[in-house]
Amino acid sequence: MKKYDLKKVLTWLGFMLHCPVCNVKYDFSSIKIVDSESDAQTGEARLLIHSDCQKCKSSVMFNIDINGPDIFTVIAKTDLTSKDSAKFSKYPSLDIDDCIKVHNSLNAFDGDFIRALKK
Repeated sequence: MKKYDLKKVLTWLGFMLHCPVCNVKYDFSSIKIVDSESDAQTGEARLLIHSDCQKCKSSVMFNIDINGPDIFTVIAKTDLTSKDSAKFSKYPSLDIDDCIKVHNSLNAFDGDFIRALKK
């Protein structure tokens, strides 16, 4: 398995990635790893990273997928701060049953927010 030096990966990301709001390149110190995993069998690695832009103060989550020489990135602007992302990363992920419960609740909802919020 190829070992990934996370500091080098983060340095590269800080050099390559830029803020989608103001286009400023990210500073290495503003990038925080929220979650990471690697597969010893395939040599693949996944990172979930949060970064706050030093200039415009917007927050972004990056999902980085490393598969051999290929690196795939999905970027989502968020209102979560670094502190929020660390806090929520401790909660379990949603699964399909959670999604079905929300869907069923929304289908059964009659639109009366006052009654729903009094419960």
